Amino acid sequence: MPRPSLRRDRRVDVCIVGGGLTGLWTAYYLAKADPSLAILVVEKEIAGFGASGRNGGWCSALFPRGTESLERAHGREAALAMRRAMIDTVDEVGRVTDAEGIDCDFVAGGTLNFTRDVVQRAAGVADVANAQRYGVDRLQFLDESASARYGVAPLVDGASVAAVFDPACARVQPARLVRGLARVVEGLGVEIVERSEVTGWGPHRVHVRASDAEGFEGVVTAQSVIIAVEGFGAQLPRVGRHVLPLYSLMIATEPLPASTWEAIGIEHGQTFSDYRHLLVYAQRTADDRIAFGGRGARYHWGSRISPAFDRDDTVFSHLERALGDLLPAARGAAITHRWGGPLGVPRDWHASVNYNARTGVGTAGGYVGDGLSTTNLAGRTLADLVRGESTPLTELPWVGHRSPRWEPEPLRFVGANLGLVGMTVADAEERRTGQPSVAAKLLAPLTGH
Repeated sequence: MPRPSLRRDRRVDVCIVGGGLTGLWTAYYLAKADPSLAILVVEKEIAGFGASGRNGGWCSALFPRGTESLERAHGREAALAMRRAMIDTVDEVGRVTDAEGIDCDFVAGGTLNFTRDVVQRAAGVADVANAQRYGVDRLQFLDESASARYGVAPLVDGASVAAVFDPACARVQPARLVRGLARVVEGLGVEIVERSEVTGWGPHRVHVRASDAEGFEGVVTAQSVIIAVEGFGAQLPRVGRHVLPLYSLMIATEPLPASTWEAIGIEHGQTFSDYRHLLVYAQRTADDRIAFGGRGARYHWGSRISPAFDRDDTVFSHLERALGDLLPAARGAAITHRWGGPLGVPRDWHASVNYNARTGVGTAGGYVGDGLSTTNLAGRTLADLVRGESTPLTELPWVGHRSPRWEPEPLRFVGANLGLVGMTVADAEERRTGQPSVAAKLLAPLTGH
């Protein structure tokens, strides 16, 4: 049952626009730090409707920009601080879910990134060496003998399979996490209104139109206004070209028998992927399904978002083939669930947190699919900024970062979809040549690398 919509004009201390994980984590840490604050979360649909409730369930230390890219942009110490904060965030999510009794299947099993040919193996070796050079991420290279326990198929005949293991990741059921967090913040005195669309905002003011039968239109006045809408922000005039909504789709199998999991080798709590360019991501769920997602859905003209775009039979078929190619033991398993949704991509693929103390307006987002943990870090950081605290979190390099806007149409349409096609071409090129892709190198600036 949806929560009530906004019924009257309101005056609060903090108004948070967006009932996803960024907004809810911000509300949680604000309420914990200062229980006297009046906090209102305004959600157009229901809490967790967007990417927060329908993602791949990786609570990882991944950040859209890698350590080398962060170092080039912000310097070595800032880059290392960002990496440490992301790794610590995985533990923080686990701490809170345990302390608050949020049953979301949180198990810190780490991530396995499989290398399935000579090019991918070289990339994996390079990633481990790079992590050792910086001394923060604890990546481990699992050679062919150590990876033999996993039922992963090579990309080409005669190739070997190895893997890179990253312990800084937990398996999560995202819908349970966001819904559980919503109940927790309500228990702390935070109010959540649903089916209440924000039509505009400015310093200390948010304009809201309820979509229920009463259709109330009113204003929320607040000392601080936090905009936390991620990819859906592309529909708002004040956000528009600052974010590009890129669709990612998922499938889930029926629960697989123990014999199949013995052949696959993936343990509970582990997430997994490989080193292809057109990203896939997967987990073993608590009820022994494979939840398997990936990119490949095209960008829609004018940054349009529609429930119809959540389902694309061509992409679903691609994902089913990709799953069978990666894990032959899973071939033939019934696909029982198919879904998708938009994630938010800034032009430079650099997530950010911003707060203007003069206007009281703050924002966070641009997670590019790495948001399940990054939202928690954003919420803690916004809570510090709103309360005027200077902390190690407020000194992180993503605070105050401003990404350039995306190009107008048709350049945006051409560029975004060229990137998707290019990644497909890059994977085919590497399988054919056995060499790192030229296409991927040419497209790297488009993806923030």
